[in-house]
Amino acid sequence: MFDRISYTWSLMRASWDVLRKDKALVLFPLFSGISCLVVMASFAVPMFVTGAWHPPGKGAQAAHQIAYYGTLFAFYFCNYFVITFFNVGIIACAIERMQGGEPSVGFGFQAAASRLPLILGWSLVAATVGLVLRIIEDRSERVGEIIAGLLGMAWTVVTYLAVPVLVAERKGPIGAIKESAQLLRRTWGDQVVGNFSFGLLFFLLSIPAFALVAAGFYLGVVAHSIPLAVLCVSLAVAYLITLSLIQSALQAIFQAAVYLYARDQQAPQGFPVTLLRNSMERR
Repeated sequence: MFDRISYTWSLMRASWDVLRKDKALVLFPLFSGISCLVVMASFAVPMFVTGAWHPPGKGAQAAHQIAYYGTLFAFYFCNYFVITFFNVGIIACAIERMQGGEPSVGFGFQAAASRLPLILGWSLVAATVGLVLRIIEDRSERVGEIIAGLLGMAWTVVTYLAVPVLVAERKGPIGAIKESAQLLRRTWGDQVVGNFSFGLLFFLLSIPAFALVAAGFYLGVVAHSIPLAVLCVSLAVAYLITLSLIQSALQAIFQAAVYLYARDQQAPQGFPVTLLRNSMERR
């Protein structure tokens, strides 16, 4: 377990080397985050104002349930579309770079635009799965939360390589899921470890931001220095946003590298072959 986490740490450093060559790749998670906020506001504000954000109870009328879950499905669909669109862009750039190309941000947007029907199909499937899990969670309370959580984890793992498959092979959602599952059998467990180590590492890197917030709280409440308190909190927020963008970009690059190696059994450019071979040995 620790060996695999160590391997993934090294893979993350290789991902960082790719990102250093294409620093503009962080624009994709930035645009994705902004777009998701817009989507959330466009749904949350009307639902909050009208009071329709409350989940329907067991005795709720059918019209109420249809309206609530129909709106929820529309939100999921729009949100998944935004996330997938920008993920396709950054993964297309990462694959192009690791295959020796010189991608640009425009290249990523063109790749995403040329795959719009596939992205729409994937968003439809992902939104449907998300809605089903939400209904299970709402209807069965604690047991439903556990079941939905387990099913959600399984869905995340099985579809880990679906977007790279969509990008590189232009397969539809069902074909991408099947291909992702097949590739997963060759690298079982590495995707989960990769996500875990990424999350753990960036949690540790976020500690300075928490320290800044604590310092801001002290300066504002105890020392009564409001300007310095605002400065500390602002620096913490800026630091966390930057860290989040870098994390998203590195995870997308790592995802593309895992896909290329699982597909070709050859290390993509910039990733040591021994590192990938040891961390993704067949089971």
